[in-house]
Amino acid sequence: MTTALTADEIERYARHIVLPEVGGAGQQKLKQARVLVIGAGGLGAPVLEYLAAAGVGTLGVIDDDTVSLSNLQRQVIHGTDTIGMLKTQSAEAAIGRINPNISAETHTFRLTAENAPALVAKYDIVVDGSDNFETRYVVADACAAEGKPLVHAAVGRFDGSVTVLKPFENGSDGKPNPSYRDLFPEAPPPGLVPSCAEAGVLGALTGVIGTLQAMEAIKLVTGIGEPLIGRLLLYDALAARFETIRYKRR
Repeated sequence: MTTALTADEIERYARHIVLPEVGGAGQQKLKQARVLVIGAGGLGAPVLEYLAAAGVGTLGVIDDDTVSLSNLQRQVIHGTDTIGMLKTQSAEAAIGRINPNISAETHTFRLTAENAPALVAKYDIVVDGSDNFETRYVVADACAAEGKPLVHAAVGRFDGSVTVLKPFENGSDGKPNPSYRDLFPEAPPPGLVPSCAEAGVLGALTGVIGTLQAMEAIKLVTGIGEPLIGRLLLYDALAARFETIRYKRR
C-alpha cells in the first residue's frame, strides 16, 4: 500500500491533517498501520468504527461468533439485518461502508495460545476487546512475546478500565514496563466474575471504553501524547468519574 495520500483521502482526513500534532505525516502513518482487534463485540465495535474512520490502513478482526438480537444493544457495528451473520463478515461490511479505503482482514476462529503468536506477529498493534480472562492472558502473552503494543480494556455493569501494555520496552526511568500479569497475576476463580449475559452491561459504556481504546491506538500509531503505559484508567459511569491508578513491574 502506497503511503501517499490521494486527493480524496486529503479531504476525508482534513480535520486530522490540520492538527499540527498529526498532520500529513501522522495520517500517512495511520494509512500504513496494521491493527488487530480481538473481538467484534461491545468493545471491538466502536474500536473498529473509529479506526476505520481515522484511516488505519489495515484492520484485522478476529471473532468466531455470529450476530444475535441481544448483541445489538451495544455492538453498534452490527445491525438488525446482519442477525445470524458471522460477526467478522458483518464487521467487514460495516468497515467498507465507513471507509472504502480500508483493507479488512477477517479471522473467523477462536484465539488460542497455539495460534495467537503467528496472528499477532502480522500486525503492528493489538486492541483487545475480548470478554473473558482466558483470552486476555493469551493475547497479552502473545503480544509480549512478539513485541507488539497491546491496548487492553474491560467493562463491568457500569464501569470500565483501559491500559496500554509494552512490557518489552523500558520506561522513562530505565526500568521494564509492566505486563498484564503484573496487573493481574492470575485469573479470578471460575464463577467469581459474572459474564455480561449474567450481570448485564449498559450499552453506551462499551462505547465510552472502546472509543478510549481507539484513541490510545491512534496515539501509538502517530506517536502523539502519552499512552496509558503503567497506568490503568478507570471509569465509573454512574458517578461520571475517571480515575487513574499507576502500576509497575513486579
